[in-house]
This record gives sequence, structure tokens and C-alpha cells, in this order.
Amino acid sequence: MPRWRTVTRIDRAVPPARPEPPTAASRAAESGWPDVHGDTSLTIRVPEADALVHPGLPPAHVTVLYPFLHRSRIDAEVDRELRELFGAHAPFELSFTRFLRWPGVLYLDPQPCAPVRALTSALTTRWPEARPYRGIFGEGLDPHLTLANHEGPATWRTAYDALESRLAPALPLVSRVAEILLGVFGPDGWSDARSYRLGSASADTPLPRPLPGPAGVSGRMAARTARIPEES
Repeated sequence: MPRWRTVTRIDRAVPPARPEPPTAASRAAESGWPDVHGDTSLTIRVPEADALVHPGLPPAHVTVLYPFLHRSRIDAEVDRELRELFGAHAPFELSFTRFLRWPGVLYLDPQPCAPVRALTSALTTRWPEARPYRGIFGEGLDPHLTLANHEGPATWRTAYDALESRLAPALPLVSRVAEILLGVFGPDGWSDARSYRLGSASADTPLPRPLPGPAGVSGRMAARTARIPEES
């Protein structure tokens, strides 16, 4: 799986790098993720970081698995399995103490990342057809909380230097993770559909209402991690 690590501060005396040549992943990313009606995703909401996220992006979140199964496949049995799977994992805390970057993207590094990876691994082991990011990035991406992705190749380094300086006083952030949100994508975008509690695999938990259909999706959600281009 491709992994990138960039220093938090970039020397302003270094001349701007030449634009990276396009790759299959970067070309796909330029137009946004290829969301399809009926896509679902599983995410961790981080409301403590909402004020740091650039306008126009979904609320602050860390993606556990995107995309998951098509909404038509999430029946009572899948719902039960999800409740059992998440119920077998204890709640945990995530700390956000530093900024990291991919080309064109500024994000927060959630630590420890092991609990997030464990959830992703459990899901993809049970449903191997649910390939993270449709396989665009191989096995997936490191856990991350996207703050900004609006700058192009010529400006993102300088712009994100300034943005980091402005946001730095808000760190560190700590968020307790006690539930995972299931989102569904429809004509109006992403919406929250269900939530699954960690550490609570109660068999008598009532089933929620059916997932919203293609014409019944409403409200924005934090399920989508926006454009993350591949480094050449």
C-alpha cells in the first residue's frame, strides 16, 4: 500500500516543486471520489475538530472503511453482524497532536491508529469484497482526518504552512470513540443512516428503520474523505 510521510513544516526557501505527473489515482482524485448512489461507508465522527475543517468539506471524521457494501445488501443479518463486530471492540480515545500532508492535502494524524486499523481489518476480513477506496490506493490509506484539500500543486505548500500556523493553537485534541457511523450516499449526498456502539454487542438491540432509499437520502454526513491524490 502506498504510504506517504511529509514533514509538518516545509522550508519556504526551497523552490516550488515541479507539478507531479498525473497518475491513475491522481486523475481519479481530481474529480472527487467516484461515489455511486447506494454506496455506504463506516466512519468515526470527531466533533472536537469540526472547527478546523476547511469550509466545504464534510464534518471532521476518520474513515474506517469506504466504500462498504451497497445499501441493498445491508439487511437484518448484515446489521446484526456489524453490531456484533463493533460490539467486540472496546471504545478508545484518539489524540490529534500533529499535522501531516499528502500532495494537496492537509490532515491530522490520529493516534493511536491501531484501534482504527483493527476495525478496518475486521471488516475487510469478514467482507473482503469491500476494498478500501475501491483499491485506488492498493490496500488503503493510513488513518487520517482531512482538514483541507482545496489547494493545487503550485500553492498547497505555502497555503498549508499558513493554515497550520493558524490551526496549531487548537492542538492537541482528544476524542473518545464510542460508536461507528454507517452512512449512505444518494442524490442529495451523504447522510447518517445508523450507528453502532463499540463494546456493546447486545443481542436485544432493536433494529433501526430501513436504510434510506435512493430518493430518500437527506443531510450531510462525515462519511467521505475528500480527494487524496497519489504521490508520484
